Amino acid sequence: MLGLNIVGSILLTGNWFSFIYVMNHINVRATSVAYLVCPIITTILAFFILREKLTKLQWISVVLSGVGCILLSYSNLIDMVYSTLIGSTYACYLIIQSVNSKFDKFLILNFHMILAALILLPFFPSYSGAVPTEFKFYFYIEIIAVMYTIVPLLLNLYALSGIASSKVGMILNINPIIAFVLAGAVYHETLGGLQILSYSIIFLAVIIFNAKEIFRLNQDHKKQFS
Repeated sequence: MLGLNIVGSILLTGNWFSFIYVMNHINVRATSVAYLVCPIITTILAFFILREKLTKLQWISVVLSGVGCILLSYSNLIDMVYSTLIGSTYACYLIIQSVNSKFDKFLILNFHMILAALILLPFFPSYSGAVPTEFKFYFYIEIIAVMYTIVPLLLNLYALSGIASSKVGMILNINPIIAFVLAGAVYHETLGGLQILSYSIIFLAVIIFNAKEIFRLNQDHKKQFS
């Protein structure tokens, strides 16, 4: 268990570092595609390592997700390489945490965060800059750290204790899909036809992968009101 948590901390640190590096030194698109690639890798690893069973429809969903990612990155394969690197680290983290189920989730996350801080600590003297003094900086860092990092990680760990890791991975597709919709609807960014087609395919893949649960919920809902 200690080994699983140490490896999990290293993978989580690697995921954060690769994400920040690619966003700052490559491009933002590669980071967004990474969390579309991650569910595919998670599902495949869950099948081969955890022996999770997948139906034919779920395999079709995985293929559709792959097609959507390829369409998004076909013009620049190097983006796909970086996206795969980021997605692989988080996919492996999810797989390890699905096995690591004997401890309290909040305690596990605390351990991972502390060890990640210790891993990064030796780099602080060489790469640190001036200490920020503006309140705005600490306010935004607090929001990013708590609402967009700690809470989603904690929810992922709780989800892994209740449903298969392949489903948790596939549900992660909802995040970039929502971001894509907000980019067009709220920020009025120009969205190309290929992008719309790609995200539509990936959204269809999520529906297909979880079709059994969705239709079961509909049936249960109808029974309650019949």
